[in-house]
Amino acid sequence: MKKLGLLLGTFVALFFMACEGPAGPPGFDGFDGIDGEDGKDGVNILGTVIDIEGDFTASNDYLIDYTFPQTVEVFETDVVLVYLLWEQLPDGNNPPIDVWRLLPQTLLLDQGILQYNYDHTFLDVNIFLEADFDLSTLSPADTQGQVFRIAILPADKLSGAKLDKSNINAVMNFLGVTEKEVQRVKIN
Repeated sequence: MKKLGLLLGTFVALFFMACEGPAGPPGFDGFDGIDGEDGKDGVNILGTVIDIEGDFTASNDYLIDYTFPQTVEVFETDVVLVYLLWEQLPDGNNPPIDVWRLLPQTLLLDQGILQYNYDHTFLDVNIFLEADFDLSTLSPADTQGQVFRIAILPADKLSGAKLDKSNINAVMNFLGVTEKEVQRVKIN
């Protein structure tokens, strides 16, 4: 019975393979259609880099909260990195060179230990100060006009990639984002 089924299966397979003939003549090209209207801007899933500037004050509990705009979709599996503009180095007649440091960053001050840190969800990023002393004793240089760069890296793009996440230039190159394309937001 098994041999009969095998023999029958072989004949059926040969029959279907033998039913192939010459290709028919090619069809005619269709007419070009009319261009449609431009649609609304879609959601960015390629990765985004955003600069935000804000102040840490007692009234905001030394926390800067940034909610992602509707045009940037962040998934729970995406990687969100935050960098602090640490300093700007002079470069002759050219614009200064930005020095970025990946958070968290710890400072040893006369008052004690200060740390710039962050957490995030797929909706927002919270950048905050932590210290082992009273934060109201900080100088304005440590709290006012602080600039942060937020990089959103899609998880599917990162899969299997080797990337030095501490290097903002490597991250921006990986995302294909230039300095001119970085969105800038001032937080009040």
